[in-house]
Amino acid sequence: MFFICYPKCTTCQKAKKWLDEHNIEYKERHIVEENPSYDELKEWYAKSGLPLKKFFNTSGLLYKEMQLKDKLSAMSEEEQLKLLATNGMLVKRPLIVDEDRVLVGFKESEWKEI
Repeated sequence: MFFICYPKCTTCQKAKKWLDEHNIEYKERHIVEENPSYDELKEWYAKSGLPLKKFFNTSGLLYKEMQLKDKLSAMSEEEQLKLLATNGMLVKRPLIVDEDRVLVGFKESEWKEI
């Protein structure tokens, strides 16, 4: 299982603490140093069952600076995935990725279920 995060993100820190407290093994991946590729994002999006917008870090500075709130609806899924692959700071985090599922963001209740 991969735990894809930005170490300075407080939500990522909470998620990591939760994983450690529950003795869940994972391989940590720094989302900026090793940005998800287009192919990875496409696979994760398909596996997640979530709308693609959920993969965007809508509260991030880069998202706001690029005014993506107004632009995403005019972009195709392929264009959105390619954009996400350009910069890890655009991607909502943390991400949990294993063979069967993808979790985006940290919601303790959701993580407990799985």
